[in-house]
Amino acid sequence: MADRKQILIGKIVAPQGVRGEVRVQTYTANPSDLRDLPVHCRKFGDGAFHFVRTVPSSTVIIARVDGIENRNDAELLRGTDLFVYRDELPDAGDGQFYHADLIGMRVVRGDVEIGVVEDIQNYGGGDILELDNGDMVSLVGAQVDMATRTIFVRG
Repeated sequence: MADRKQILIGKIVAPQGVRGEVRVQTYTANPSDLRDLPVHCRKFGDGAFHFVRTVPSSTVIIARVDGIENRNDAELLRGTDLFVYRDELPDAGDGQFYHADLIGMRVVRGDVEIGVVEDIQNYGGGDILELDNGDMVSLVGAQVDMATRTIFVRG
């Protein structure tokens, strides 16, 4: 069965120039990953988003959206979230995973289950698991068992 869960991969943050291009803050490992991903958005149709170029030393890219021809129209897209469906992402590979795959996994410390992952945050010091009980624990040094959907965290 296809996983049609939407994964947030970027946000339009501003217009770029006068011809309707937009600046996109990317949430992917590499900003140029948006070149090959089928981007979906509620404000415009599938296939309407086109990668143009990266911004050097930044997580921002420049993109074009079909039908957006000037700065004023591009301004109306400010704040628009961009998504990809989970089943459209390439396989993560051995020992790797997507953050979206961790949502709903049990978290165990020692022999005790301490919660279930509801969200993942990163404030610059590494990934933090936000649990269903309100606790937050570091993913740094944790072991992820995809087969049992369990994350083993350090003491």
